[in-house]
Amino acid sequence: MNKPISTAPRTSPPRKAPMALTEDLIARTMRAVEDAGPTPGMVHMTDADYARIRDEVLAGSPAGPLKLFAYGSLLWKPAGEVRGGERAVASGWHRSFCFTVQRFRGTVEKPGLMMALDRGGQCQGMVFEIAEPVAANLEALLRREMTILPAVNVPRWLQVRTEGGSCRALGFVVDPANPRYAGKLDKQAIAATLATAVGHWGSGAQYLFETIRHLDACGIRDRNLWALQALVAEEIGRVPRLTRP
Repeated sequence: MNKPISTAPRTSPPRKAPMALTEDLIARTMRAVEDAGPTPGMVHMTDADYARIRDEVLAGSPAGPLKLFAYGSLLWKPAGEVRGGERAVASGWHRSFCFTVQRFRGTVEKPGLMMALDRGGQCQGMVFEIAEPVAANLEALLRREMTILPAVNVPRWLQVRTEGGSCRALGFVVDPANPRYAGKLDKQAIAATLATAVGHWGSGAQYLFETIRHLDACGIRDRNLWALQALVAEEIGRVPRLTRP
């Protein structure tokens, strides 16, 4: 990855203590969950839907390489092939556990929470270039990020700042009108859900842990996530150990 950019905050003190949320605590949240498949009652996206959205994104893209703003799991699991990588800041947006999922990292019986960009503040992340073949790699990305109509996590062209200046990059932002939008939740409520929700992709606590770990590897510290991981660690310590089938 490229050299850290100068837009990163310089007032944050260096983190001396390790995360309270440890791999041992993460292991306590994990169990085998069979993928139940498409959630009953939901309208799932078709090949035609993905092709339409892919073409709309490409039609609105700026000249030059198609850039992707990654702020969560796209840092370590981008689906399509990407290249490069430099620090960037998206103003007017912040990462937030703000929509519910009944699959992947939750179930119908115990829904989980996932992150998207929500309005307000700013978000530090990484900008990558989507590699050739762009259309195929973009569609792979859309298939990973979007499954249900109407989509709660939607692609949007964002204005971001990098060391080299401003550019437009594709990001995924939450639709506040979507029924699955959870709004601004109390950190304790988020922590309680992440500590207990698990699906066939893993647990909410694991998702938080990996996000912080990969942000840290990029030289990025999110104070809200850092506070949240301590609350999740406390929550896991209060619940009985999950038994494996």
